[in-house]
Amino acid sequence: MLQEKTIKGFGGGFMLILLVALLVGSFALFIRSARQRDSETVLVALTLLAVTSVCLGGLTVVNPNEAKVVVLFGTYKGTVKEPGFWWFNPFTRRRRVSLRVRNFESSKLKVNDQDGNPVEIAAVVVWKVVETAEAVFHVDDYEHFVHVQSESAVRTLATSYPYDAHVEGQTSLRMSVIEISHKLRDEIQERLEKAGVEVIEARITHLAYAPEIAGAMLRRQQASAVIAARQKIVEGAVGMVQMALEQLSQKHVVELDEERKASMVSNLLVVLCSDRDAQPIVNAGTLYQ
Repeated sequence: MLQEKTIKGFGGGFMLILLVALLVGSFALFIRSARQRDSETVLVALTLLAVTSVCLGGLTVVNPNEAKVVVLFGTYKGTVKEPGFWWFNPFTRRRRVSLRVRNFESSKLKVNDQDGNPVEIAAVVVWKVVETAEAVFHVDDYEHFVHVQSESAVRTLATSYPYDAHVEGQTSLRMSVIEISHKLRDEIQERLEKAGVEVIEARITHLAYAPEIAGAMLRRQQASAVIAARQKIVEGAVGMVQMALEQLSQKHVVELDEERKASMVSNLLVVLCSDRDAQPIVNAGTLYQ
């Protein structure tokens, strides 16, 4: 596998001055030798003009947060990352690679979660190239590779977890946002390692049930919320009833037998758990025949 190696070019400013001087000198020599009809000197001047013109093609500029991958006749020579004006062998091919931080937002993908429910999911991936040799030579098009592998990782992640947690502590796409983001980043990083790409951040930007089941799942979520709320209400009501019975007994307000306790518990639970205001009824009689 090719590994990135850093190289430096010759100073572009010095080479530019030298080549311009050679170009002017060879042109002047050509004019003078042509006037003197010196064919040998004319040939030398033309050769010098041609060589100087070719050497001018070796001048190149490297911008900040940019690299140039240098290849000579199919052989990787190195990567220039230092910004500036440089000169290289004019026969080398110098491919530009951006080192800037970039982001990619996937399209809305329709996949089945762990429970088999169809969901729509999309993610954004923040990435940059860190190994230019791997990015250029190990994959055909590293930008397209990032897009395809990121969407593949999103699909894999969505099928590995349920949309909603069914038990407390279970990892889900909707509730475990931070954990899912970390797992998504690790999944994408593993796939892009061979392309010399570092994944800085990955997070889900869109998550919803597919339209065909959205209504049913909404009712299910509402029912789950109602059940959870009722459980809290019942737990609180039982505690209040227990506290009321204990305080009545401790302060000797009234002595209650088991049947009267049962009736009192029933009435208190109805009052505390009801979703409507209680309507008091004054009982002037007795519980016994």
